[in-house]
Amino acid sequence: MTRIPAKGRPWPELRAELEAAKGGDFSWRDARIPVFVFHLDDALTRVQQEAYCAYWTENNLGQRAFPSLARLEGEVRAMGLRLLNAPEGGAATFTSGGSESIYLAMRTARDWARATKGISTPNVIVPRSAHPQFSRAGHDLCIDVIRVPTTRADLRADVAGMEARIDADTIMLVGSAPSFPFGVFDPIAEIAALAQSRGLWMHVDACVGAFLAPFAARLGHPIPAFDFAVPGVTSISADIHKYGMAPKGASLLLLRDGALQEHQWFRFDDWERGHYQALVAQGTRPGGAVAAAWAVMNHLGEDGYLHCARLVMDTKARLVAGIRAIEGLSVLEPSELSIFAYRPAEPGLDLESLVAAMTRRGWFISLLAEPAAIHLVINPSHHVSADRYLADLRAAVAEVRARGARGQAQAATY
Repeated sequence: MTRIPAKGRPWPELRAELEAAKGGDFSWRDARIPVFVFHLDDALTRVQQEAYCAYWTENNLGQRAFPSLARLEGEVRAMGLRLLNAPEGGAATFTSGGSESIYLAMRTARDWARATKGISTPNVIVPRSAHPQFSRAGHDLCIDVIRVPTTRADLRADVAGMEARIDADTIMLVGSAPSFPFGVFDPIAEIAALAQSRGLWMHVDACVGAFLAPFAARLGHPIPAFDFAVPGVTSISADIHKYGMAPKGASLLLLRDGALQEHQWFRFDDWERGHYQALVAQGTRPGGAVAAAWAVMNHLGEDGYLHCARLVMDTKARLVAGIRAIEGLSVLEPSELSIFAYRPAEPGLDLESLVAAMTRRGWFISLLAEPAAIHLVINPSHHVSADRYLADLRAAVAEVRARGARGQAQAATY
């Protein structure tokens, strides 16, 4: 077992070891990873790093000690609320990521339903394509999460199927904008109208889309309405560390009505230290995440986000067209934003062998399970690697077709 060394080692030696440790990693700087990393360029990376380091030590739990963090966080929250068309009186919480934002939405809805409706055995109805965090949060919060199969024709939430599962203990309906498996927007307006007619909380998981879709829409792409402009939307999860281009971890939980935040607070007095209260699931929170999100949002501005959206949407179109032009491959349709998947369309072209051939060429391959396909999440840096990806994919298809080999099945693990 590794133990703390008896004597410390000099930093240059450790730095070299850390760099060497990355030797087997796939290169995000060369845009060879289609998930996990959202990167524009080295100039923005320096803004992220320097802003984060400016608040490297400050603890965002202690905003009375660090009022500057309260101001910066407040401005980030306000910018998110304005971007997503929140009405006057809306509220937002800065969180560590989409998983925490979803968790807090479910916990707040649970406590709201308990206080206002007396529901003690709550359930939440989500499309099967909704993020696994809904089920994980349900497990932790003792909420039954009911997953309704998507409409296979268009890969979206089945609103009629969701309505059929509503009962007296239902507290929340969920839609994705877009869903992570397929990159399509669920019919948010229909789900929200259903929730409103039944007096239910309606949550939009826009962790992927919140900081990309509004700007893609301004560029003329047909983006369905999904935010607080849609009547009946109660809350939204929105990741700044995805297309908001901030470093990890930065996300927002946004509420249409700030009064609902009363059900989000955790308050505690039964210890000697005194009153404790928190809106989030964390205790200590890194001040650097707040400072870096604030700096990136102000540095990019709307014109910078439009530039990022243009890179993403143009690169996606290039890749989709290039993949369609390769004999034997088909692109899964529909796809409305930055996510899409493709798969072999001829019996002799084995998916697992194709994955292995692309991996040997230095590409990290993300997989979709149902249907089995290769899954891509386009970020701005992919514009520099798209042509190289297509050239390697053409070569990999030719190699697999010539060999006629079948590879070992790989699990589509996120």
